[in-house]
Amino acid sequence: MRMPILALAAAAMTGGPVLADQSIPDQYPGSLLYSKPVEVIPHVWSAIGATAPPTYDNAGHNNNLSFIVTGEGVIVVNGGAAYLLAKALHDEIKRITNEPVILVINENGQGHAALGNSYWAEQGVSILAHEDAAEAFDEDGYDSRDRHATLLKERAKGTEVVAPDRTFSDSVDVSKGRFKIEVLHLGPAHSPGDISVWLPEEKLVIAGDMAFHERLPPIFDDTDTAGWIDTWNDEFEALGALYVIPGHGHPTNMAQVRRYTHDYLVYLREKVQEVIDADEGLAEAYYVDQSPYQHLDTFTELATRNAGRVFEAMEFE
Repeated sequence: MRMPILALAAAAMTGGPVLADQSIPDQYPGSLLYSKPVEVIPHVWSAIGATAPPTYDNAGHNNNLSFIVTGEGVIVVNGGAAYLLAKALHDEIKRITNEPVILVINENGQGHAALGNSYWAEQGVSILAHEDAAEAFDEDGYDSRDRHATLLKERAKGTEVVAPDRTFSDSVDVSKGRFKIEVLHLGPAHSPGDISVWLPEEKLVIAGDMAFHERLPPIFDDTDTAGWIDTWNDEFEALGALYVIPGHGHPTNMAQVRRYTHDYLVYLREKVQEVIDADEGLAEAYYVDQSPYQHLDTFTELATRNAGRVFEAMEFE
């Protein structure tokens, strides 16, 4: 299991071919998971989600669902987008280890990170999130559940809104067994309460939506792009990670996620600033040149919307 994902990471580091393709509806037909979990480094696994919007075919699995087999229990990073999707992940975990799941961490308050909480809570597993993520899920959870129910149909069965039972503000140590594990809120990023899970001894970060790979990052109304860049520069890079499991896209290294996350944000803000400096408006901002990133998945769905949201935010900075 281990070699394919490490080979993929090596290819990414050397500019090798990108293997993600949003046109593939499902890479693991025997499960609701979009792809079978792979071992990124020893005892750290991830089921890589589709680099596409959530669909019925991918069962809402369009983010990475990771887990750490500590030797004294399994820690899962992301609750998943639905009850049955979380169960499918748990089924895979049981094939890999007899250790029980002892903690689930929500990377933020979005539905694909937290709607599967309903399954994990039913198993008696504690659920941890940043306090801002918990608040965001409290505000949007029911609407998110309804959207997922419409999209996933019978695959949304059993999905309910279940809040995390543990929250934190800055960081929390959840070290267990063979791993030192830190859950970090590094600062403003993609959405409220984004966290990264840091394994300092292995130099591996499960980045959450701090980092994207192989697909264009979406910019929401509450995305602070200026804060995201500052957090990246001041905190995320300072981790010195060798291995990065991004929120979306295959595991890779810091150079690749910097290229497709940090550098994209900087580039887009510079292009929008040119529109503002020319006293032009939203109509012009929508169509700034983003062609250096047009090869990324979700470009067609997101590029224009991203530019408009950045313009609206930068008008008031």
